[in-house]
Order: sequence, then C-alpha cells, then structure tokens
Amino acid sequence: MKKMTAVTGNEALAEALRQINPDVCAAYPITPQTDMMQQFSDFVADGLVDTEMMLVESEHSALSACIGASAGGGRVATATSGPGLALMWEMLYVASGMRCPIVMAVVNRALSAPLNIHCDHSDAMGARDSGWIQLWSENQQEAYDNLIMSFRIAEHPGIRLPVMVCMDGFIISHSVGVMDYLSDDAVQRFVGDFTAQDALLDIKRPVSYGPLIVTDQYHEYKKAQNDIMDSVFAVTEAVASEFEYLSGRRYGLFESYHLEDADIGIVVLNSAAGTCKDIIDNARENGVKVGLLKPRLFRPFPYTAIADALSHLKAVCVLDRSDSFGAFAPLYVEIAASLYPRDQRPVLLNRIYGLGGRDFMPEHVEAVINEMADIVSRKIAAPQKKYISLRQYA
Repeated sequence: MKKMTAVTGNEALAEALRQINPDVCAAYPITPQTDMMQQFSDFVADGLVDTEMMLVESEHSALSACIGASAGGGRVATATSGPGLALMWEMLYVASGMRCPIVMAVVNRALSAPLNIHCDHSDAMGARDSGWIQLWSENQQEAYDNLIMSFRIAEHPGIRLPVMVCMDGFIISHSVGVMDYLSDDAVQRFVGDFTAQDALLDIKRPVSYGPLIVTDQYHEYKKAQNDIMDSVFAVTEAVASEFEYLSGRRYGLFESYHLEDADIGIVVLNSAAGTCKDIIDNARENGVKVGLLKPRLFRPFPYTAIADALSHLKAVCVLDRSDSFGAFAPLYVEIAASLYPRDQRPVLLNRIYGLGGRDFMPEHVEAVINEMADIVSRKIAAPQKKYISLRQYA
C-alpha cells in the first residue's frame, strides 16, 4: 500500500539522502538550499544515518572535501544553489576530470548582480560544460526520484562521473507537493552497496590522482572524458527502467506530452512544464494541436532523440529561464543544434521567462501558443529571441 505525504522539495531530497545514507556529505548553507542540508544534519545528529557530515567554510571547500572523500573511496553527496555553485566552478571540473561519482542537489537560483535569491537556471546552465551529468526535475516527486537514480548513474562502473540534480528554488524547494516515498529497504536495495574503484586510500593498490598532464596527453584525456559521456544515455535509460519496475513511475531522457500529433510545440525545463501542460490541455480542447517536450537529461544532451520528437512540428518555442548575453539562450541553442541537420524542421523561437523568480503565469503560455499559431496560419514573422512578461517603464 502506497503512503502519500505532503512535503517540500528540500524535505523530499533530505529524506532521499537519509534513505541512501552516504558515507560523507560536505556542505555549506545557502538560500534556497539551506534547510535541505539542515534537515539532513538533524538525521546525522539523531544517529539515523552513518554519514560523516562536514561543515566547511565555503562551497569551494565543500566540493573540495567531497572530491577528497570520493577519491578516498566513499559514497559522497552535497547540495548548493546559485552563487554557491559558481564558487565551486574550479572544483566542478576537477570532480569530473578525476571521475568522482559525487551526487549534488542543485536548488536553482539566480546569479548576481544584482543580488537575487530567487529562481532561475543561470547557475546550472553556467556549469553545463563542466563535465557533470545534469538531471532536471519538474516537481518534488521527480526531484526525489532523480536523486535516488543519480547514485546508480554516477556510480555505474562504466560511467563514474558526478551528477547534479536540479530543481527550482522556492517554487519546488519550499512549496509543498504530494509525495510517494519508497520504503527505506527498497531504496537501499536499489542503490546497492557502494564499491570503491581505484580508491586513493587502498594501500595495497596505490594510485595517483590529479597528476600534471601537459600537451602530449591532455588532448587525448579530454576526448576520453567525452567518450564516457556518450555511454550515459543507455545507463540512464536502464536505471530508469529498473526504477519504473520498483516505483511504477516512468522516466526517460525527456518527457513528450501530446507531441505525436501536434503542429506546434513548447520546450521547457523544470517546474514551468507543469503550468504549460495545463494550458496545453485547455488549448487542445479548443482544437489547437500543441504539445510539450520537457528535457530531463540535459548533459549529455540527447540530440538525435529530441530531433526525432520535434522535427515534424511546424513551430517550436523554446522557453529559457536563463540567458546568454549577446547570444541565444542555452536550451534554445541545444534544440537548434538538434534540429539543424534535419531536412524538415520547425520554425524556432526563443523566449526568455522567469529570470530572478519572475512569475510564469498561464497567460504567458497562452501568448506563446497564440504566437506560434499565428506564425503557422498567417506566415507572419516574429523575432527569434524575446523576453516575455517584461514590465514597461515610463
């Protein structure tokens, strides 16, 4: 019998970490992630987990400690947000380059300046090329499920790469959603016992981490690192299939919603997908053939599969909750790259929404759908990149 409960996203991820019981967790408080690690530290203090909780002086130190613990042979986790992830920048590349299977919850927050503690995706998008696998989450349930699956993906013998699990700050981290928790035993069986590989502390088999590599080998090393990423798709799908058998919840590389017979489509990450789905249902009742694609795995990016899902459409609007100043936004660039090789491809629009926590409302989705419908039916031109819900000042 399923036990349903109502919790915040931060509570859900703290509970997942309790059930997984990592060996080491090094973390530093930052809004809106703070109460996730605060609750997990309560589990540590109450003896509910065996985790060594390390409280450090910065996020850079937190990830540095995680790298050391992972290289030493431990199962390791952490969490951060916005500027905290930015302060980890140097160590993100070290973690992936050293193939440390660290799992990190990222509660998405805007980057300064100006100072803003609310949601957008500029933190994780800025880290998209750091060699970390990225999973994105629409709601509390998906974030919980993604965090559990991420340990299996990260620790797979053919992968051994760090994973960040993203969820929207405040919108998901602090709002309450209905949750279906797995049992502690089910989670423990699913993630399994941790097996250290090439552990720095294995004195019977000495290894070296972080050696100097100059021009004669660095180029080849990075090619090898890219090749490992190519293996992530199959592992992610296999882990999701096993998780579906356990939980009844199905996940893929992305979610396709009413796309098969659609003429126009929306592509969007994380919590905004839920708002879009409601408006898409309303539009379909009025005869508008619109669908949605919600990426779940953003790094590595499943170019071919996404092109297969979108290439038959007449128009697609890619909604980005981050920006690339002087360029098209990150998600739009990936969708455009996916579709470019296809002979048949839709008109592409890039719409920036929700920066710094700006509300994303149903009327914004309606406007996007109407704009695409006008483009298809009237053949009107529209700017490729535009900011929606901008305030007008005199």
